[in-house]
Amino acid sequence: MPDTKEPPEADVLALREVIEGPLHEIARRFSRFLSDRWPHTALVVFTKECTGRPRKVAGATEMVNKVTIDELEQLKALVEPGRPIGTTAAIGGAARTVWAVRDPVGTLLVLVPRGSRKQLPRPAALSALFGIVATSISQQVAQASPDYLAESRAASSERARTITEMATAHESALVAILNTLRATALDDRRARVAATESASVALVALRSAQKSDLALSEEPAPAAFTKLRRDVRHLLKHHEASVEFVPPAKAARPLPGEVAYAARAMTRTAVLALTAQPGPSRLRVAWTCDDTSLRIDVREQESGSVDVHALSRQLEGRARTLGATVSLDAVPGWGSRAGIVLPFDPPAVRTGETRLSSLKAREQEVLHLLAQGKRNKAIADTLGITESTVKFHVTGVLRKLEVSSRGEAAALALNGHEQGPVAGGREGR
Repeated sequence: MPDTKEPPEADVLALREVIEGPLHEIARRFSRFLSDRWPHTALVVFTKECTGRPRKVAGATEMVNKVTIDELEQLKALVEPGRPIGTTAAIGGAARTVWAVRDPVGTLLVLVPRGSRKQLPRPAALSALFGIVATSISQQVAQASPDYLAESRAASSERARTITEMATAHESALVAILNTLRATALDDRRARVAATESASVALVALRSAQKSDLALSEEPAPAAFTKLRRDVRHLLKHHEASVEFVPPAKAARPLPGEVAYAARAMTRTAVLALTAQPGPSRLRVAWTCDDTSLRIDVREQESGSVDVHALSRQLEGRARTLGATVSLDAVPGWGSRAGIVLPFDPPAVRTGETRLSSLKAREQEVLHLLAQGKRNKAIADTLGITESTVKFHVTGVLRKLEVSSRGEAAALALNGHEQGPVAGGREGR
């Protein structure tokens, strides 16, 4: 795609499909999109925003499965935001020619080109395209889209399970080696000492790797609260309210990555809503944990005029997706309170509701009109878009709902009414 020409409509629609499809497959879709103009054997997108799966990969399995966080961090340090490079770097355990792009939001794209061509063709065009993809990923994380949260929760659980199994097996093997090498019946003392040292180092490295990798999918509750406290202080640095912070116990259970992220976001939302009232001077922010959930309590003790319905709508998306419960109360002259309970374990999956919740806002509008029996032209007229765009959305709706006809989609929409988990309190009881 030449940098000076507008992309054809097919490219625009293809790029739209890249960013609107399931998040966990975005690397594969983006790889296919780029393959003709930037031929490559492997693609890696690296973003720490996705706590469960910070590396999104496509291409040569034997290579991408070996790509480490440390390699990506070192390469990221070489790339200035908005200034793509072609260079040689350690990727997948070997020195390779790579094309690298870093977006201003901090997300990194790495392509391993076919052949050994180091010079990156059309860097401005690649940077612009990746900027759109990186922004889409960032927005899905920031808005806690159901697709992002489902992916993050599944990846976090699978990673923790796999790491635990591997670590247990490897640790047992290394301990057995150590016991054998320490046996007094063995000859060649020097060989035994050297082998013992090597095995000890390997055991330490294995345990360190386990802790490091688990840190990507979990956060200690006190550390997560410390981040929140810093965020809230920054938000309120020009506000007159005094804030009391009550952190969780040091021994509290670690938080799954997406729970920690959602907890900070929902707490910030509640803080902003309560401090937007006229004149609150005292605010209390507390987190407590038990074995099954994180409890958030945010309250102010004077105004009591918060709009609980507006705050309920703001919290509803994350609450529904994570199976959280929210209780809101406001008593004029006495104060306002937001209570949130975030479970550590995933909510039970309800297939129809889960599929419907994966639709974006425009797709939900299209499905609503489709369920009324409207054809593409009528939908286009109602929404002020073209028929080709309606067809594009209908195709996406059918794919996400895993149905083959408009009728099946309409039936699922009509039967898919959800009971939201957010309970709003009364204003002035």
